[in-house]
Amino acid sequence: MRIEGKMTIKIVTDSTCDLPREIIEKYGITVIPAYINFTDGSFLDGIEISRKEFYEKLPNYETPPTTSAPAIGTFARAYKKLMDEGATKIISIHISSTLSGIYNVAVLSAEAMENIVVKTFDPGNLSLGTGLIVEAAAKMAEAGKSLEEILSKLKDLAQRTYTFAALDTLKFLQRSGRISRLKAGFGSLLQIKPILKMNAGQVAMEAARTSHGAIRHLLNTLQSLGPIESIALVHTNASERAELLRTQAKQMCEQISDAYSMEVTPVIGSHIGPGAVGFVAIKAS
Repeated sequence: MRIEGKMTIKIVTDSTCDLPREIIEKYGITVIPAYINFTDGSFLDGIEISRKEFYEKLPNYETPPTTSAPAIGTFARAYKKLMDEGATKIISIHISSTLSGIYNVAVLSAEAMENIVVKTFDPGNLSLGTGLIVEAAAKMAEAGKSLEEILSKLKDLAQRTYTFAALDTLKFLQRSGRISRLKAGFGSLLQIKPILKMNAGQVAMEAARTSHGAIRHLLNTLQSLGPIESIALVHTNASERAELLRTQAKQMCEQISDAYSMEVTPVIGSHIGPGAVGFVAIKAS
């Protein structure tokens, strides 16, 4: 039964957004967990397996873990719950459709909903590249912005949001099938440090010859973006490296002093491995 009351827009996302728990709770954001699959069973991301436990064990798994999207019914139940609680419209924002099937499942579920408008939005990004956009949507919804105003702003933000990270190894990209065994072996032989970049649904891979060179590459990329509206740090079981990166970036970006530093969800970390560190930055408009 629907609760009568103020017209509200609610925000839904998935567990790959990597937002801090306090932000999720503050804005009443609904987070739908993806699955992490091992040979002995499947676990709900962020609920049935912790990030610390996952990253400590990841290098030792003989069979690499896989990931899968939530079922259509999971989205439908979440949408219906929000409707019953008084939501009049919903915006469902998820990891880029070029990386995961989660967004497409959300679309199918949204299209089947009755008695409520559910708009899906693909930010073309991952981790906090999605998360910062989700947070912006939640703030606008709380401020009373219209559905059209929020979606228009999200499209603008998505074009200006960049995620770039230095990986410690190519091993996990190869194990997950993201690159060929030959390329991974060649990269490991040369001790290449891969650098992944993403913006507006486009993924690029670059490389540095050393860990120091990879960090320098990240800092140069940040500087090349010009003035920054918002920034965050991301890492996979590498919090000390992330804090060092924060210190190194302070001269070129004052906002980084108070920026989030979040450990990346196992759903993404299973593909890039431990030891990765990087930025999510939204260019100033």
